[in-house]
Amino acid sequence: MTAVTQTVREIAQKQPTSIRVFEEFGIEYCCGGGERLIEACAAKDVDVDAVIAALEAAARNENPQVKDWTKESLASLTRHIVATHHAYCKDELPRLSGLAMKVVKVHGGTNPELTLIRAKLAELAEELTDHLAEEEVVVFPMIVKLEAEKVVAGVEPEGSRVSVGNPLALLIQEHDHAGVLLAEIRSLSRDFNAPEYACSTYHAFFEGLKEFERDLHRHVHLENNILFPRAIELEASRS
Repeated sequence: MTAVTQTVREIAQKQPTSIRVFEEFGIEYCCGGGERLIEACAAKDVDVDAVIAALEAAARNENPQVKDWTKESLASLTRHIVATHHAYCKDELPRLSGLAMKVVKVHGGTNPELTLIRAKLAELAEELTDHLAEEEVVVFPMIVKLEAEKVVAGVEPEGSRVSVGNPLALLIQEHDHAGVLLAEIRSLSRDFNAPEYACSTYHAFFEGLKEFERDLHRHVHLENNILFPRAIELEASRS
């Protein structure tokens, strides 16, 4: 049974089906998931009992296709993140940037917040481009190598090991800043609600931003709450 004293992060780690519930109630489960459930519900002014009921219903109706990544190899998880979430970012950010340019050109004069949204999106895109490359080229291979060495103990001299702790701490900081930028975009867009007179491109832009936020939250959850803690635990077990 879900307890109100559990943190949102703990629930998200142990119950993959909880992600959709937290999204439905607008409860942060990735970067800001350290709050206890009762505190997170109070911050969003939602009934904690209703959230618990929804979490338990989701657990009872668990979809077998929802994979529990806490039970998969770290190598499999990194491949999934790259193929699913990194690929989505690389495809979607240029599309959203193009939509932003069109919407600002047509509506920027009467809706000045669109220019700010475009600037925040450009900053996010620039940061994520470097961030994804760092993960794919440096950090994820390091984690995969760490896991492989656990299976074949003693394949590398102790002195040549590089700790994953510092790189992961930096990546988490970057996740936090990406979350701040997205929160600012959400606020500027009034929770991604386009005005009634908005054209189809305007609506498509805001819907795209909303979907991008949802995917990035799931992406960061897999890294902050599952991949990184497991990698740190694995490294500690070798000491």
